[in-house]
Amino acid sequence: MTPWSALTRIVLLLLAANLAACVSPTSPQKTGSGRYEMANDSPELEPIDLSAIKPVMPVPVTRSLAGNKSPYEVNGKTYHVMASEAGYQETGMASWYGRKFHGHLTSNGEIYDMFSLSAAHKSLPIPSFAEVTNLDNNKSVIVRVNDRGPFHDGRIIDLSYAAAATLGYADKGTARVRVKSLVPATVTPTDRQSLLLTENSSAPPVQNEVQDEVLQEREKIERDAGEEFLQVGAFSSIESARQLLATVSGFTSLPVFIRSDEDVNTGNLLHRVRMGPVNETMDLQGLIGAIMAAGLGRPFRVRQ
Repeated sequence: MTPWSALTRIVLLLLAANLAACVSPTSPQKTGSGRYEMANDSPELEPIDLSAIKPVMPVPVTRSLAGNKSPYEVNGKTYHVMASEAGYQETGMASWYGRKFHGHLTSNGEIYDMFSLSAAHKSLPIPSFAEVTNLDNNKSVIVRVNDRGPFHDGRIIDLSYAAAATLGYADKGTARVRVKSLVPATVTPTDRQSLLLTENSSAPPVQNEVQDEVLQEREKIERDAGEEFLQVGAFSSIESARQLLATVSGFTSLPVFIRSDEDVNTGNLLHRVRMGPVNETMDLQGLIGAIMAAGLGRPFRVRQ
């Protein structure tokens, strides 16, 4: 056995012991039927040290089509993405999302972290930056917009739990806010071209499929539909998927399996390695961290 193999096995054995003991006596209580009733998002379950939250500094960004398809449809309603955020300012109600979405994909394929200063917006290009001010106490925070939402009447922005706590309304659920876009630099022609996705200019099929899959995942979470799993990897090669499955199976008592689906664009199979089902009584972040420490990639949460 090589030194690396021995080290990896030690990490895996420690993970197995940790997973077996990760059941909490207090499980999250659902307070409503959907995301905006904040089911599983109680701030008492996630104490936060605001002094430890890393501030967001607006910087020039390079945008891709991921998350910027326009128009797009959610729950039968059509939305349009702005070609530019310059000059945008709006006053309205803000909500927040946290534990229920923590570790899931955002609309541009990043991993949502409820303890970072981020936000979801229906029409701002992503990523982009905005200053959000709580009009009831004049507290302000700068957030990085990397997600879509809130798909709820009367809400103009959905902040991360950390951002809502910074503005002083995490315990209330909603707040009256002013949202003002921040433009750190001029968008390059390449970026602008990728953002001009209107009814007359659609994204390539593969990009559309990726965004459609993310939006479908978001809708499942909002409806609390299906069971939740950790996806460890996805491969076009079944052998690669089997190798990862064998490695992951050696250090967790959770079921590990391969889900193979046909790619509608190529007709080839995509083999996804997943484990679970999982739930909020487990130390999911510890599990994800251990898998990453073993050099097996970064898992994210999905529903099926």
